[in-house]
Amino acid sequence: MFGLFKKKSKLETLQKKYEKLQKEAFELSKSNRRLSDEKMAEAQKVLEEIEALPKD
Repeated sequence: MFGLFKKKSKLETLQKKYEKLQKEAFELSKSNRRLSDEKMAEAQKVLEEIEALPKD
């Protein structure tokens, strides 16, 4: 209950975005390969941002 309004960390936000892009890319791969590749490229950029975050 107390974690209801807890702000997500940048890492959590980026991971959620990465997962969403991966899922969209997979769904598009069944119908439109070009759009799927674009989504994968976006996901790759997000992954690079995740890797660039400082490790605690």
